[in-house]
Amino acid sequence: MATQAIIQAQAVTKFYTQPDGGKIEVIAPTDLAIEPGTIVALLGPSGSGKSTLLRMLCGLSQPSSGQVLWHGKRVTDAKPNVSLVFQGFALFPWLTVLANVEAPLEARGMGEIERRKRALKVLDTVGLDGFESAYPKELSGGMRQRVGFARALVVEPEVLFMDEPFSALDVLTAENLRNELIELWKNKRMTTNTIFIVTHNIEEAVLLADRIIVLGRNPGHIRADFQVGMTHPHDHKAPRFTQLVDYIYKVLTQPDQQIAPPGTPGAAGARTKEKYQMLPHARPGGIAGFLELLADRGGHEDLYRMSDELSMEVDDLLPIVDSAVMLDYVAVREGDVEITPVGRAFAEADILNRKILFRDAALKNISLLRFMDTTLRSKSNHTISDEFFHDILDEHFSEKETVRQMETALNWGRYAEIFDYDSDTGRLHLADNSEHAGEPNPHA
Repeated sequence: MATQAIIQAQAVTKFYTQPDGGKIEVIAPTDLAIEPGTIVALLGPSGSGKSTLLRMLCGLSQPSSGQVLWHGKRVTDAKPNVSLVFQGFALFPWLTVLANVEAPLEARGMGEIERRKRALKVLDTVGLDGFESAYPKELSGGMRQRVGFARALVVEPEVLFMDEPFSALDVLTAENLRNELIELWKNKRMTTNTIFIVTHNIEEAVLLADRIIVLGRNPGHIRADFQVGMTHPHDHKAPRFTQLVDYIYKVLTQPDQQIAPPGTPGAAGARTKEKYQMLPHARPGGIAGFLELLADRGGHEDLYRMSDELSMEVDDLLPIVDSAVMLDYVAVREGDVEITPVGRAFAEADILNRKILFRDAALKNISLLRFMDTTLRSKSNHTISDEFFHDILDEHFSEKETVRQMETALNWGRYAEIFDYDSDTGRLHLADNSEHAGEPNPHA
């Protein structure tokens, strides 16, 4: 007999209406069921709607269409028993540790004796016995987040939602808190039935979760949903752990591929085109530095190991990798990145020839830059306002993302000398030396 889901999302979407009546879709129609007795991790690149989806599931935000059910009832009618741990500590600075933990119980109308008893018990559970009278400013970051955990757990939630709870902490403190969370969960020292955690850290997801959901973006949609298949505590040296980390890297760095999880029959599916190509937000200098490092390592490296050695978070490294893949400078397979002949030529070229190679790669592979180049060439004076391209992008992205897309396109286009840009007038001009940009490059 199948276990009944605590939470069910049925065709939920989230979109925002523009002044002209158009809609920017943040979350595409999504179906999702959260069963009891599991830790679920939600991963995805920046801008994929991870926090938006979390807020709809826990009832803080209403979907634009579709519905969220709690034990079969609409979440607005069911009064779900949930708690949320934030990335920031979100404590009341004027209250003591004990008063902070008691606050949600007081808001529920619980009597002083009972809430004091429950608060002291949960503070002892999270290792804060003896700090009841301290104020948040007297505590370290790790201890303040423990207070956040205690405040969330004191209401004995059925589902504990966590929105990147460890990202504001140093590496060692975050590692200790993850381990302590797993100990509390494994030893059933919390009444929570399910944990739903949003994270951008791949290793953290594999370390904590029983099930991992990976989102794609533009708009947010589920790209992968699979069981980890390991017993807590997860051994980060186990082959399965490494396989899953590599698999998630591959999913995140190849957004146009459908890729089966390790151990699942079947290969990658056919390519699907996005409605508009989305530029990763990386600068040419960062791409060049990444290619130099990769070439220096023999042209082939494991992304997981490279990220660890460079002490880079995945959100910092992935846009650079995505850019290099898009420009055909590298290929990513099974979590390993390998430089292509074109990428090696770029890494080994001098400054002038790098610009030529970048221009060739950009015009060949980047539809937006190719469109900008064609538009400038089609005009008799070879100049046009940036608002023209802004308005076109605005049909596909949110206003914030449109601005970021334009910034990236301008950075890449100016570096490649496809066009010049006057920020005072907001106009693009076809670069003087770009008349041969479409011709084969003798250095390629």
